Amino acid sequence: MNFKTIFKSLKNKDMRKRILAVVGLLVAYRILAHIPVPLGDAPTFKTAINNLINGTDFGGFINLISGGGLTSMSIIMVGISPYITSSIVMQLLSKAIPSMEELSKDGEVGRRKINQWTRILTVPLAILQSIVYIFILSKEALSLGTTSTVALDGQGWALAVTAMTAGSMLLMWLGELITEQGIGNGTSMIIVASIIANFPSLVSSLLTKLFDTSAGTLSMFGWLNLPVNPVYFWIIISVLIGLIVVIYFLVKINEAQRIVTLNTAKRVHGNSAYGGIKSIMPIKLISAGVIPVIFAVAFLSVPSFIGQLIIHSDENSVLGQNLVSWFSAPNASNFDQTVGLQAKDFIYPACYFLLVVMFTYFYTSIVFNTQDYAENLQKQGSFIEGVRPGKETEKYLSKIVNHLNLFGSIALGIIALLPYIVDFITIGVIGTPIGLSITGTSLLILVTVAIENIRSLNSRALMVTYDDYK
Repeated sequence: MNFKTIFKSLKNKDMRKRILAVVGLLVAYRILAHIPVPLGDAPTFKTAINNLINGTDFGGFINLISGGGLTSMSIIMVGISPYITSSIVMQLLSKAIPSMEELSKDGEVGRRKINQWTRILTVPLAILQSIVYIFILSKEALSLGTTSTVALDGQGWALAVTAMTAGSMLLMWLGELITEQGIGNGTSMIIVASIIANFPSLVSSLLTKLFDTSAGTLSMFGWLNLPVNPVYFWIIISVLIGLIVVIYFLVKINEAQRIVTLNTAKRVHGNSAYGGIKSIMPIKLISAGVIPVIFAVAFLSVPSFIGQLIIHSDENSVLGQNLVSWFSAPNASNFDQTVGLQAKDFIYPACYFLLVVMFTYFYTSIVFNTQDYAENLQKQGSFIEGVRPGKETEKYLSKIVNHLNLFGSIALGIIALLPYIVDFITIGVIGTPIGLSITGTSLLILVTVAIENIRSLNSRALMVTYDDYK
């Protein structure tokens, strides 16, 4: 990646126009995050939302990728997740249904049709997700107070669902407009903007704790006294060092790949000879990206959600209480050193880790179909040295992918569990969690999208500065 070329391309009017368009669209997205949904009694609903976010890992994750849209009760409360879900469903159907698989291989026309079906599928998914959100919030709000304005009538439901669905469709449209500028994927950039939007509150919270000198000041070298909390000073320094190490590790595993050398058979056509050259086929360590983590969080939210519904219908239900207790993300009370860890505290992290590993294998088999790769190599007249074309090539590629998935899935699982590991350590040191809203999953998204966007920006920069190299 040549940053010199990128800076040089900024002299080009079209390049500046595209970058400013992306910035403007992201600003429009952040404005949407502050337009409220017309929902009953706002203070009660906000309290219910805070309970949902603090009580479940899924609620916190949804609030994160919606840029705080959940806590602010904005029309983008649903976020861009229906579009992401629709895209994943269409990818799965393209592999499961032969006619759709042929359509996906039918060039630009086929891709346009699948994209149109993806947009259409997004609408019912957004409606369904909006109904679920309002239902959960209404139940939570009613458990907090008996205000009559909390209960929505038919017109209130229709208005709230319409507003939230429209907000989700607007995000999908903004994402496609950003993608058209050619300097990055719009959906990914919106998610990154959502994560970055949490930075100011995070920094403010850390600085408030850092400059709280009620517990004393920091003395260094016996003569230098700094007006900062000594415990939080060293914790923040440790966190910053840890972030650098984690980001370095994330970049390495994101860029890690296995290089497979390909040979192309030499062909003679008339007086001309073609082929007879060597090329490479890179296979990424983590081909599935962050999709397995998103799947795992969504899957683990189902038992807790069912438990909440059971409790709302029967407060004394042992089954409902157990489902909520077992499948809720660990919090400060779970890591309380005076109480000690119990067996049930390990159920959620263990299931989370195992699901990430399972979904990594599953989704990799979707995005990297070894049978298709083996068939395409055979059609192109390419082969792996020492491996026969066809079934042998398919087995060879499957073996490589399985070996890569073993390490990649374990790495993803550890990254997903980072926030709980950090909370356990900080609670053991200072008695309370440090409250980092930027989790390992968020860092993985930031690193992945940053690398992809820099590559796209570099490609666009090479195009606009091509004449300078003649």
